[in-house]
Amino acid sequence: MSFTDWRFGLFVHFGLYALPARHEWVKNRERMTDEDYQVYFDHFDPDLYDPVAWARTARAAGMRYVVLTTKHHDGFCLWDSAVTDYTVANTPYGKDLIGPFVDACRAEGLGVGFYHSLIDWHHPEFPIDVNHPQRDQAGTDDRDISVYADYLHAQVRELLTRYGPIDILWFDFSYPDWKFDDGRPGFGKGKDDWRSEELLAMVRELQPGILVNDRADVPGDFTTPEQYQPAGPMTRDGKPVVWEACQTLNGSWGYDRDNLDWKSPDLLVRMLIDSVSKGGNLLLNVGPTGRGEFDSRAVATLDQIGRWFRQHERSVRGAGPSEFVPPTDCRYTQRGNRLYLHLFAWPMQHVHLPGLAGKVRYAQLLHDASEILRTVEDPNRAAQNTTMGGQPEGTLTLHLPIQRPDVAVPVIELFLD
Repeated sequence: MSFTDWRFGLFVHFGLYALPARHEWVKNRERMTDEDYQVYFDHFDPDLYDPVAWARTARAAGMRYVVLTTKHHDGFCLWDSAVTDYTVANTPYGKDLIGPFVDACRAEGLGVGFYHSLIDWHHPEFPIDVNHPQRDQAGTDDRDISVYADYLHAQVRELLTRYGPIDILWFDFSYPDWKFDDGRPGFGKGKDDWRSEELLAMVRELQPGILVNDRADVPGDFTTPEQYQPAGPMTRDGKPVVWEACQTLNGSWGYDRDNLDWKSPDLLVRMLIDSVSKGGNLLLNVGPTGRGEFDSRAVATLDQIGRWFRQHERSVRGAGPSEFVPPTDCRYTQRGNRLYLHLFAWPMQHVHLPGLAGKVRYAQLLHDASEILRTVEDPNRAAQNTTMGGQPEGTLTLHLPIQRPDVAVPVIELFLD
């Protein structure tokens, strides 16, 4: 099954920032020094870490791949890297987190992805810039980005040679043109700083089948809209591209205890459908707690999504955009001769489908396989009292029950001739 057939994945942001529980950019936002941040390294002990539970939760939610942060911008490594001591091996937990994660995903038949930050606020040779916690000193240091780039390449090599075949490498991120708010140069970073072409060549050599995203300031295999839903299929130079919307459950990627902007399960299901209807995937994030567990609110949300997915999987998995234009407040997906009408709003008795008259041999609600009656109304018939007026030539009318099905998003499966 390919990346675009998977359609739905789990993003996991896990690291030292789970302890302050104030967003994964807490070191940046609060201008922390390495000394300030050290307290989290000294107390990092995710004793309830259970990657098998993570993988099974993802699978039950309908997800088919998982991407884990191997290293975020704070520079902390979830594996025992040979080129730094700033790793989980030197925390109270003291064990590799990546290997068990990979094994758990493979056991559940899930694709395995590694997120890896191109940025590193801990490395002594990473220059202070517009994004650095010590950015008030930007441009005043003599750090050598080439030394850091060697380190970056060495760590990527470790990750791609220690854990067997890896499906996805999710780099994050480049910002060559960023400036300070007052217009001063931001000393941003891009492909020349990362030596991205050389880095990508190494990745392809080590893992020929891997997919790499587009955030190293060079073209990748897929593009990554973040925290928004594209208005339509995504393109580059006018040509369609593979894409994946990455979204959070609340307003943070890392565990953020007091962030209450939780998205409802039905909204998240609509976001998934919306992505697939435009040819994209949805990568939905969970930030585990400092003890290594998924927050109970995250688990409850994923459980609700999984309930919808169990009955509606075939409208999403292996499906994609349709040439037909859906009615207002609806989305179409299609796989072969089956067209799926996702009803974001439940209409009163009827929904009218332009261009489908004479093209549908059967229709049913997907969750229970109950028939939906269909008619083609005379375009010349006038509306009068209780008689519905005619519809434009070529319109198929579906007759719906008054009661909306008790599912996050009702779906009608249309069997095309």
